[in-house]
Amino acid sequence: MSVVGGESPGRGRDVEPASGDVSESVLAARRTGGGAARTCDVANEGSIEVDRVKLRHHGDVDVRPGMLDFAVNVQGSGPPEWLRERLAARLGALGSYPGEAEEFAARSVVAARHGRAPEEVLLLAGAAEGFAMLPRLSPGLAAVIHPSFTEPELALREAGTPLARVVLPDPYVLDPALVPEAADLVVLGNPTNPTSVLHPAETILALRRPDRVVVVDEAFADAVPDEPESLAAQSLPDVLVLRSLTKTWALAGLRCGYFLGPAPLLERLRHGRAHWPLGALQLEAIAATGDPAAVAESRSRAVRIAADRAAMISRLRELGIAVHEPAHGPFLLIRVPDAELLRKRLAELGVAVRRGDTFPGLDPGHLRLAVRAPAEVDRLIAALHEVGL
Repeated sequence: MSVVGGESPGRGRDVEPASGDVSESVLAARRTGGGAARTCDVANEGSIEVDRVKLRHHGDVDVRPGMLDFAVNVQGSGPPEWLRERLAARLGALGSYPGEAEEFAARSVVAARHGRAPEEVLLLAGAAEGFAMLPRLSPGLAAVIHPSFTEPELALREAGTPLARVVLPDPYVLDPALVPEAADLVVLGNPTNPTSVLHPAETILALRRPDRVVVVDEAFADAVPDEPESLAAQSLPDVLVLRSLTKTWALAGLRCGYFLGPAPLLERLRHGRAHWPLGALQLEAIAATGDPAAVAESRSRAVRIAADRAAMISRLRELGIAVHEPAHGPFLLIRVPDAELLRKRLAELGVAVRRGDTFPGLDPGHLRLAVRAPAEVDRLIAALHEVGL
């Protein structure tokens, strides 16, 4: 990779090894340092055992119709009425291919929302498409910081990209020195799913190195009031920011998102992409939610989420449940003695929660709960009492 980032001292030395046999090339890549010896295991396809079933797991598979949903981080069951009306008004255009003018108009709205140029915006059919594009950057070694959303690691592994899994220990504080110096692609989330940790922007920027690209998954950044640690407005030659519209606007079924970054990197990401990658309704949704009035509404939603989260933490702690704090996202990471048994018993009562053991770095004692309004939390607490917790 040829993009040059800012200078920052430090050597990467603290990476959690994945399980399984380690090849000689992996052993040669190991580093030690800073107290107890740790290892850096660089794993390519076939070099170590990786549970791809867990990497593919997402909370939606655990939600049956009619269940009280604490497993999926989407806010609400559908978009607000004004957004539905805008989408409905575009139904008559579905007989035509979306044109370049429509795509440029949507990109321009996003660019204005973040203080960028339209050339710095790549519209996506959901953030998942953005992760699937990362192998097109042809990294020599990708470092994925965990616990975090597993889709980036899965996409890179499926492409055969050499990969270092960097697992942060509790309390999941980011330390740039933990990332191998050889990594020319680093991927992390902020705020991080599932820990709800919000990394300081200054710390993320310290990951920059010459010939390295840093990818920040900000899928939940708009759920944080005023987005204090976001890099979305910073035009840097070696930083890509990924945004999703799925969560705040309840558009999971429409698949909308975008990359923000330097035009040369975006061009590499879009290389080989199919023609008409986004439809008319996706373009309309992206433009609508980037409007200043929608941005203001998004902030109001973030303030409400913060209040609901604080109240929810208090209710859970009253039951003796360990909740990871500080928490900044629209979800909470909790720890209980037997998480899998609790998850199954709650499901029997019609309450869905997200298992945590599919996230690298977490174990079967963890669960993730979406932040919900007080009335829904009342039902969750009642179910917890009923199962004996």
